[in-house]
Amino acid sequence: MNKSVLEIAASTILAEQSAIGQLANQLDEQFEKAVNKMHLSTGRIIFSGIGKSAIVAQKIAATFNSTGTPAIFMHAADAIHGDLGMVLSNDIVVILSKSGESPEIKALVPLIKNMGNCLISMVGNINSSLAKQSEIVINTYVEKEACPHNLAPTSSTTAQMVMGDALAVCLIELKRFSSGDFAKLHPGGSLGKRFYLTAADLYKQNASPHVLAESDLKTVIFEISKGRMGATAVTDDHNKLKGIITDGDVRRLLEKSDQLSGITAQDILSPHPKTIFAETLAIEALELIKNHDLSQLIVVDTQDQFLGFIHLHDLIREGIL
Repeated sequence: MNKSVLEIAASTILAEQSAIGQLANQLDEQFEKAVNKMHLSTGRIIFSGIGKSAIVAQKIAATFNSTGTPAIFMHAADAIHGDLGMVLSNDIVVILSKSGESPEIKALVPLIKNMGNCLISMVGNINSSLAKQSEIVINTYVEKEACPHNLAPTSSTTAQMVMGDALAVCLIELKRFSSGDFAKLHPGGSLGKRFYLTAADLYKQNASPHVLAESDLKTVIFEISKGRMGATAVTDDHNKLKGIITDGDVRRLLEKSDQLSGITAQDILSPHPKTIFAETLAIEALELIKNHDLSQLIVVDTQDQFLGFIHLHDLIREGIL
């Protein structure tokens, strides 16, 4: 009886899982030597390969770059047709290959060696010509591909990918590469914003509704509506923060009182509102908003001078939430 699609998929995953599990047993002093060599290198790590291994090499180079280890990708076929010029004297070259016997790889290896660069191979055959000519050999042998014909690179390329990640994570630890360092290399993403976007970056884009303590109720309502922050700050004559009035405060007042004449901002403000400094990270502002079930925060300076507002919508817009 033919296997179902789900059975085929499951067996593929299990086959690759088994291949990856075996990698841990293949780690040796060669892997450790490779990591230390890369860690101490003053140059770049150049990853190269042919076919599917080239695609994996490109991904590993991208992972290295994003985690603080300068790397580039060089296609083995292009290397022997001019791209070898990108290799500098202090670069380390890492060649990925399952067989270690591809014609392009065989042509490339002596050129790398003649240039005097350290050559590291990530190879599935440690007895191959590539392995024998490498200074360091990282063993990515897999017993069998997940492909039913044992032909299409499946388990072998997965093993290469995992070994590349293992190298990158080791270097992250050795370099003490922090989440803040990661954010500096990813400033365009929401993750990066968590580590550099501050309240100052947000409040300056918004209106800054505020009234004096003696302002009448009509002025308060007008300022809340005009500012579109759902609230207004209340300050003294010297712009020092005295409190906050939200639209909810106004609604509750209207529900409870029939006599509105003579009511001032001082009468209905909430003293000691939650505030943050301008240099506070937006991610910290989000935590404060969540913990206290707020919609907005007032931004002040170190002298408690009112600067402006940030709103929950600002954090949503920037992808922080």
